[in-house]
Amino acid sequence: MTTKDELRKLLIERSVRLGDFTLASGAKSDYYIDARRTTMSAEGQRLVGRVAYAAIQDHGLDPTHVGGLTMGADPIAYAIAHVSALEGWIIDGFSVRKSAKDHGTGQRIEGGLPKDARALMVEDTMTTGLSTLKAIDVVRAHGAEVLGVITLVNRSEDAAALYNAQGLPLISLYTGKELLEAAQSS
Repeated sequence: MTTKDELRKLLIERSVRLGDFTLASGAKSDYYIDARRTTMSAEGQRLVGRVAYAAIQDHGLDPTHVGGLTMGADPIAYAIAHVSALEGWIIDGFSVRKSAKDHGTGQRIEGGLPKDARALMVEDTMTTGLSTLKAIDVVRAHGAEVLGVITLVNRSEDAAALYNAQGLPLISLYTGKELLEAAQSS
């Protein structure tokens, strides 16, 4: 079994729920994927870091940083950063807050993202892609270059076109449909 197969199995066991749900986008769905139940587990960290790191290499991207909206992107970005250190190609993590904090330095981006960074944006479970687009705007306004978007689970039908219009590739590690089908058959 490959590392990607192991991660798929863990996502199905821990994160896929069948039933009636309202998604963050407001849409109704007969399944829900709470990726954090996987990405915040020790085994999930190991697998997510390896699978996402390999996908970044396979797509020929050369980011200096990975991150996205806190909190869904955080464990994925940090798992990638950890694996990158083990592999000797350093990719640091960062987080984008939904709003600037009202104390301390009042930053919206945490983790020391330099203005000359080449950032790869991260999403855990993508439905419309719009929340990551907001994070992209924050990172670009900061002065960093955005190279693309990587999502653990892509439930969207049109997110690739949304990012393509921005000149950004979308890397989807899994689709919602493939996880749903696997969950229904098990």
